[in-house]
Amino acid sequence: MKANANIRFPEVRVLTEHGEMLGIMSSREAFQEAMNAGKDLVLITEKSKPPVVKIIELSKFKYQLKKKEADNRKKSKIQDLKELRFSPVIGEGDYQTRLKQLKDFLTKGHKVKITLFFKGRQVVYKEAGYEVFARIIQDTEDLARVEVEPRLVGKKLQAQLAPLSKEDRSKENNEKN
Repeated sequence: MKANANIRFPEVRVLTEHGEMLGIMSSREAFQEAMNAGKDLVLITEKSKPPVVKIIELSKFKYQLKKKEADNRKKSKIQDLKELRFSPVIGEGDYQTRLKQLKDFLTKGHKVKITLFFKGRQVVYKEAGYEVFARIIQDTEDLARVEVEPRLVGKKLQAQLAPLSKEDRSKENNEKN
């Protein structure tokens, strides 16, 4: 971050602390204006022509930058990828328990990776695994969309579900009615 005498451009666009335009002047004149005001001259962006500088206290400017970065971090929602494991010969009680977990993850906004392991010679009966996946997808169609279609990787059958946005849910509800 450049400030004060380290800003060396023939011309700069000068802003006040509150964002009001003072005009275009030389770097020396802008630095002198900042000194007269008892503040610092801080480079905002050097990519524009002419570069933009602001007359503001350096500590206040750094604080504003930290605050802006913190707000951006809050706004960027981190989506976790949860994983649930199924079996091709899963019992109804186990299925309902995992389905409840799956729906809970989806309503909280997490993506869910579904994995189905074939043990031993179960891999010969792949259709049973695809049937379990079809049932899962059907049971969660009001909450999720299939992001990665079911595919066999070695002895694992994998798929990924992503939660529907609120707009998508309302569209689906309107289409059903």
